[in-house]
Amino acid sequence: MLKHWYEEYLRLLKKVEAEEVLDLVFYRPLAFLFVKAIYRTNLTPNQITLAAIFAALIGTLLYLKELLLWAALFLILYDVFDCADGMLARLKKNGTSLGRIIDGFGDYISTAAVYLVIGFAFANKSANPLFYWALTVLAAASNVFHAVSLDYYRNRYLDYAFDRKPTLGEDLEEHKREFEKLKSKRGHWLAKLLYKIYFGYSKLQSSVASAKNKKQTKIFEKNDFLKRNAKLVKLWTFLGPTTEWTFLWISILAGRVDVYLWGLITVFNLYAILIYVLQIYTDSKTIKIN
Repeated sequence: MLKHWYEEYLRLLKKVEAEEVLDLVFYRPLAFLFVKAIYRTNLTPNQITLAAIFAALIGTLLYLKELLLWAALFLILYDVFDCADGMLARLKKNGTSLGRIIDGFGDYISTAAVYLVIGFAFANKSANPLFYWALTVLAAASNVFHAVSLDYYRNRYLDYAFDRKPTLGEDLEEHKREFEKLKSKRGHWLAKLLYKIYFGYSKLQSSVASAKNKKQTKIFEKNDFLKRNAKLVKLWTFLGPTTEWTFLWISILAGRVDVYLWGLITVFNLYAILIYVLQIYTDSKTIKIN
């Protein structure tokens, strides 16, 4: 049975090279066990997504109350649930277009809540609140920069690995089809609002992607690209949300959120620059077919 579960767990991963190490060895195994436990219940992926959001919000409130151990535990629970919703959708084959949008919004809500609480619970109580508020904003901006960079290079790698169209394009068309179906129905105002917000965000994201494509129109030879980027994409994953989220709850447990803020701004940003330079060099050496 253990062998069967392990094989089933591996099938739920997009591609091992593109997964964060901490996800592979900690959060996703816990999420998989949780999903197996609730598989035969009526719980849906969207309900697990909402549970993840509530876990993150409860964790931030507990941090406000200086209950550091419980805050860390709920932040861990958030990450487990955040992995579990997609796993449950793939196992039950009941994932929806709206569910993926809700999952994305959940990540934004949870991350925003964390930085606001750091500002109010840590920066405001420090000897120099203005300085630490600025530090919090810079750390939040660094977090966004890391997440966007990882998403871009990981999705580019997966596009080549699975011979798929750019992820944003495929998802956007599916979301538009589902929205058209929803428009003809009464009610569902919240779902319609989420779709509209997503379309606005996608438009902005597409304009950024178009600007990148104008600068880089080369298409790489698939096998050479995958060979050269297999290890590099793994290096990118160390800038992922799970890695930084884990750094956060460890810093909370230690009572040193300032270490987390400085770490993102210095160590993680220097690492991002180093990987970016290595990526540019790798791209320059990769065989191009046009």
